Amino acid sequence: MAVVRIPEENRSLHEQRDVRDYLAGVGIDYERWEPAARVGADASPDDILRAYEGQISELKNRGGYMTADVIDVNPDTPGLDTMLAKFNIEHRHDEDEVRYIIAGRGLFHIHPAKGPVIAIEVEAGDLIRVPKGTLHWFDLCGERRIRAIRLFQDVTGWTPHYTHSGVDRGYEPVCLGPRYIPPQPPAK
Repeated sequence: MAVVRIPEENRSLHEQRDVRDYLAGVGIDYERWEPAARVGADASPDDILRAYEGQISELKNRGGYMTADVIDVNPDTPGLDTMLAKFNIEHRHDEDEVRYIIAGRGLFHIHPAKGPVIAIEVEAGDLIRVPKGTLHWFDLCGERRIRAIRLFQDVTGWTPHYTHSGVDRGYEPVCLGPRYIPPQPPAK
């Protein structure tokens, strides 16, 4: 489940209702989906799109999305650092950025028009919609793995419009999910 951190307030939200309500307050849609079907780690993009056909159709109807695809990134992805360099700088899009996470984890930083920058750590089962025009950037978590269904309103996909503000350089791309906390010895 997603975790929201508000660094300026030294605060984190972990409960689904709190996460959803806080994000709604800054214009971000968040849902937690149970997998529609089990897809194997080696499932093809077409297999994934077929398995989630019902949810994809629902999202298309809700948001006017025209197309969906699957992005699959891992440490062995050729040109990974170059690809990530396009995502981890503050930017906005002329259409919504919709992601349903199937595997792995990532970190969206959102820079709302009003209020502090927030970090949203997403993992498998999380659906997030960053509305068009919202300033944001994205980083992978330490394992550098994410597989997600993406939806687009324009069949040509999205184009980032960079702000060149430098705000993104003031925030660490640190994921704090359960893998961050080292095992603790049993209490004596």
